[in-house]
Amino acid sequence: MTPIALALATAFTLQTARADQPEEAVKPPVKAPGQVLLTADHVDGQMDVELKARGNVVTTRDDQTVLSQWLDYQQETNRLKAGDDFRLLKPNEQIDGKMLDYYLDTHTGTAKLPVFSARQKGLSLRGKGNEVEFTGPDQYLIRQSHATTCGPNDEDWYLRSSTLDLDYTSNVGVARNATLVFMGVPIGYTPWIDFPLTSKRKSGFLVPTFKTGSNGGELSIPYYFNLAPNYDLTLTPHFNTKRGTGVGAQFRYLEPSYSGTLSTDQLPSDQVTHQYRYVWSGSHLQTITPQLTMGYTATKVSDDNYFRDFGDRQSIASNVNLLREAWANYAMNWTDGRANAQIKVQRYQTLQDPYNPVTPPYARLPQITFVADQKLPEGFSANLTSELTQFSHPTQQEGTRLMTYPSVSWNFSRTWGFLRPKLGVNYTSYDLTKFQTSPSHNETRTLPILSVDSGLYFDRDTRLFGDSYTQTLEPRLYYVNIPTKKQSQLPNFDSSENDIGFAQLFTENRFSGWDRINGANQVSAALSSSFLNQDTGLETLRVAVGQRFYFRNDDISLDGSETQRKKAGSDILATIGGSLTRALRLDSSYQYNNDLGKTQRYNASLTYQPQPGKVVSLRYRYGRHEQVTSTTYDYLRQVDLAVQWPIARDWYAVARNNYSLRDRKNLEQLAGLEYNQGCWSLRLVGQRYVTDLVTTRTAFFVQLELKGLGGLGNNPMDTLRLAIPGYTRTNTLEQ
Repeated sequence: MTPIALALATAFTLQTARADQPEEAVKPPVKAPGQVLLTADHVDGQMDVELKARGNVVTTRDDQTVLSQWLDYQQETNRLKAGDDFRLLKPNEQIDGKMLDYYLDTHTGTAKLPVFSARQKGLSLRGKGNEVEFTGPDQYLIRQSHATTCGPNDEDWYLRSSTLDLDYTSNVGVARNATLVFMGVPIGYTPWIDFPLTSKRKSGFLVPTFKTGSNGGELSIPYYFNLAPNYDLTLTPHFNTKRGTGVGAQFRYLEPSYSGTLSTDQLPSDQVTHQYRYVWSGSHLQTITPQLTMGYTATKVSDDNYFRDFGDRQSIASNVNLLREAWANYAMNWTDGRANAQIKVQRYQTLQDPYNPVTPPYARLPQITFVADQKLPEGFSANLTSELTQFSHPTQQEGTRLMTYPSVSWNFSRTWGFLRPKLGVNYTSYDLTKFQTSPSHNETRTLPILSVDSGLYFDRDTRLFGDSYTQTLEPRLYYVNIPTKKQSQLPNFDSSENDIGFAQLFTENRFSGWDRINGANQVSAALSSSFLNQDTGLETLRVAVGQRFYFRNDDISLDGSETQRKKAGSDILATIGGSLTRALRLDSSYQYNNDLGKTQRYNASLTYQPQPGKVVSLRYRYGRHEQVTSTTYDYLRQVDLAVQWPIARDWYAVARNNYSLRDRKNLEQLAGLEYNQGCWSLRLVGQRYVTDLVTTRTAFFVQLELKGLGGLGNNPMDTLRLAIPGYTRTNTLEQ
């Protein structure tokens, strides 16, 4: 007797046992791979030929189960016919329908009026059709189908197609003569579309996007090439009603030892400027050995106005000096020591605003740096920072700078405090080329630098408003001594003066770069205290105040000349902030100019976020002497209000208004509505923002996001995250 016949015989025995003895006394048969087990209220027929089962029929073979009212089973071909209603169950798959004709061995056959559902790797798909053809293991062809990723009894959107081919072996779905129906209204048609059945990537068209605003309306239709598991390509043809037709491309690659991207957008003929407009950008990171790495980063655009014409507010603000650099880095480690050597070539493309021109930064061709440190006994360490750079510029003094800064430091650290003295010598040498009337010549500068950083930690338990807190108190002193030495004979290749802040209080030099080193005989003092809730772990409140005190008045200005301070101390700095409650957070900073007796700068923000999807942020910024353009300074006063809040069931309002009180005009306005049904989301957002001193642009975002299918329209997510602190994507919120 064959294994299948043996299993069926066992099923007959079970049937007899049901009639003659209690069900508890019957043990189910042990199922072997490939065996067919059948149970029903009544079974008859001829063994090894054909069996007929009636009433509550359950047929199982491996991971396939068929439930039906009746079943005819042909043993030789492993073919079954089931009806009038049936249910076919497989792992993560279910099909209900009428009149099943199915081969268990090959997983092939047909059925009428299928209702199907499947869940694979987080993506659910369900639907119905007039007929289903089983074409192999986990492969289905459904005719006249309706398919959606929405939950049961939710037909807000679905894909209607003449045929729907679902192949879960390759995780690819193909729909022909497909119409996207939303709220009963057809909103899109395609003669053919394929899509992934899981979260795995596959080649094919991505969801088209449409955006509109001051720059015209634009339709983009991206196509994704899944060239290999470790590299891909996306081509995005786009048509702009104002600018014309162009194409974008992004190539990504990932290997165990290297990775990178290469992107471009090409507009052969801008219908407004009648010019060829483009952007190229790329990055690469290569690991040659665990110690040796190299890479490059580069961006280039066709003209100064590219980002003002094609970018958003963020890209306009952040893309003034476009970086192009290549580098190689070698890291070394040994017992109690390490070192890092790097060579870099770097230059910029500077995009000029005719209303606010800037001086391009120097190119570094090349820059070689070497940094090392070695631990010594008794908490001491030896440190070295060095750099050799050749600076190039089309209109300013050029030359080569050598800087070396060896130092010795000691770290005494305990749970109650620390003491970290440091002594070093900064030597800088310049080899300057001929410039205007000045011949080529050399300059040097040698400055000893002494610093001592120290601090104490105190804490105690206390109670406030009935809650238990840990209060901390942390005083800190930082002393620096550097001789004042005239530096006006030295060029300024890369130095600028840093704004004073708490971090800058505890640094040796208030200038960035190595061309300027301030004179110093000064001590920075700060005191901070915080209250930590012992039950919630939240830092309920943190307060800090700090100031730098000068023991001598001579100093160095940014142009290198010697100056005299007019005050015995720096501006006074203060901060206060913390999570006042779980929902309410305060952050603020304050700078007081005690020489003028006036407030120099302050910022304050209050954020209320009781839960995701509910946030109100109010920010205020004031500066008495802030840079407005590259050459002018003025006071600054801005208020910024941003909101995301539910206004009705599943409806959310988003808004932002950034207003300049000095200019009496809005810098950015944003308003919109979001609707989250669960199966789909709709976003309607309008934005108006300033791009330069005289230009204002508008942008409109309309996006319909269908669960499991993607978004249709223009995605406002990046804009909303930047505009509204604490913004939460609505389709991630619990319904």
